[in-house]
Amino acid sequence: MIKPIAATAAAILLSASPTAAQTIYPIDRAEILAGAHFDFKVEFPDRVDPAKLKVTVNGAEYSAAFGQSGSFVDREDGKDQSALILRNVALPKPGSVTVEVSDGTRSRSVVWTVYDTGPRMAKNVILFIGDGLSPAHRVAARILSKGIAEGKSRGKLAIDDMPHMALVATAGSDSIITDSANAASAYATGHKTAVNAMGVYADRTASPFDDPRVETITSVAKRRLGLAIGIVTNTEIEDATPAAMVAHTRRRAAYDEIVEQYFAAKPDVLMGGGSANFLPKAAAGSKRKDDIDYIARFRDAGYQVAMTKSEMDASAAKSDTRQLLGLFATGNMDGALDRKFLKGGGVKKFPDQPDLTEQVQAALNVLSRNEAGFFLMVESGMIDKYAHLLDMERAVYDTIMLDNAVRLTRDWVRARGDDTLILVLADHNHPNSLVGTINDDMSTTPNVPLRERVGTYDKAGFPNYPAPDAEGYPSRVDVSRRLAIFSASLPDHYETFRPKLDNPNEPSVKGDAPGTFKINEKYKDVPGAVLRLGNLPAMMGASVHSGEDVILTATGPGSDRVHGSMDNTDVFRIMADALGLAAAGM
Repeated sequence: MIKPIAATAAAILLSASPTAAQTIYPIDRAEILAGAHFDFKVEFPDRVDPAKLKVTVNGAEYSAAFGQSGSFVDREDGKDQSALILRNVALPKPGSVTVEVSDGTRSRSVVWTVYDTGPRMAKNVILFIGDGLSPAHRVAARILSKGIAEGKSRGKLAIDDMPHMALVATAGSDSIITDSANAASAYATGHKTAVNAMGVYADRTASPFDDPRVETITSVAKRRLGLAIGIVTNTEIEDATPAAMVAHTRRRAAYDEIVEQYFAAKPDVLMGGGSANFLPKAAAGSKRKDDIDYIARFRDAGYQVAMTKSEMDASAAKSDTRQLLGLFATGNMDGALDRKFLKGGGVKKFPDQPDLTEQVQAALNVLSRNEAGFFLMVESGMIDKYAHLLDMERAVYDTIMLDNAVRLTRDWVRARGDDTLILVLADHNHPNSLVGTINDDMSTTPNVPLRERVGTYDKAGFPNYPAPDAEGYPSRVDVSRRLAIFSASLPDHYETFRPKLDNPNEPSVKGDAPGTFKINEKYKDVPGAVLRLGNLPAMMGASVHSGEDVILTATGPGSDRVHGSMDNTDVFRIMADALGLAAAGM
């Protein structure tokens, strides 16, 4: 059926209108903490006459509402596109805010909600992020570390044994599937942003550093309350989740610039891997593109610097240590399975790496010396890295390590009188599922292909890992009846159905053409290996994130706000409310 011309033209106009209108940052339905700083920007689709420009905030001229006039850019990035931008503005009064923009021809409006907080309830806030932590990881960690008999667990994880729980939606401003940058940024700022971006609204300019900024909780808490700030991870410290606590950039891979922003923000405790981007380019192992020695700069600024667990412990034990930089590997640190049992990965090169629990204890020792309180983000980041690599055993052991860090922290808080809000959640999900067990007992089922050894339903039974040690880790993962955790997103690879005991799994390797991947032939001849053709685009060499809600559990002052179904931006609001951040600025 041919549509009438008038109807077709109307449909074209309607479909084109969103792109033809102005783009306003912060975006429609943004929720903004009263008094928090942000950049205001309007992007016009073409050049406009500034004399015809009208921008109002709740009916008043924008310059009166924001207390400053904006910068008008006639041709942004040399293109026939105009823009208006104001840096570092704030709205002190709570309520609904309507922003209207007109260029004389087109108009656009957005509505924001500015919210305040009640009085301060928590002295400290500790945010635990299991990067990529899926429900399958939680269940597997519970089975391995607590044991299970006749269908009932023999104990609870510390991350689950909390009074308040919610499901948290994770979509970003540009996609239903988030990455760690914009997911962690939502927690840190209360604003949505795009994949690869943190602390900014991703605009159209070429520069990844001039996008409209939104203030992070570390900045607000330090500026308004004088809180100490801690950022702890076992990934590279410049990686997306830790960086999102302070950084403002549209390009999460800008490690050199993120280190510069760390130095400008000066968090009191900063610990993880990633020393390569702190070292001047002439130094061994450096990845910097310039000659700046940021380790020396931090030391000159008064920081204790630790490159090993021993140095970290010694520095944290000093009663006068108020600032601590710990860098324990040039890249990512090694996970619990390699450090404690297999000695794979980078353990031989960096044998004295601390456990995440030890990093947390050191951070608590240092941060608690600030009488005003502290904000601490702790990331068990290698869960995500291993999930991308389809290395489920390593991901589960690092989930147990996260749980140990939470348990240590909860004990520390109880001894002080429960003055601390503790939140535990993932930044995003991975499409992993626990489907049963893998029965690899050759004596009872000889000559059966490994794929046929996957037990489901009643054939799954229970795994036979050794009893866990005092930290909750079984001493072996290569047992005859193992958990079968599979991913729904796959690159082309050889599935071995077995744990990798030498080094972390590597399902694919770089292809001949830049930006491509091919199957890792290393696993081709492993007995029982099966060629699995992937379900992802060919340029994807690893599993990818998924869009399901993540689990948030919480305890402590302000945790009663955690319930039901929430958005990831609500996590910022829960923390801000517990600290009374808006009330502190009034």
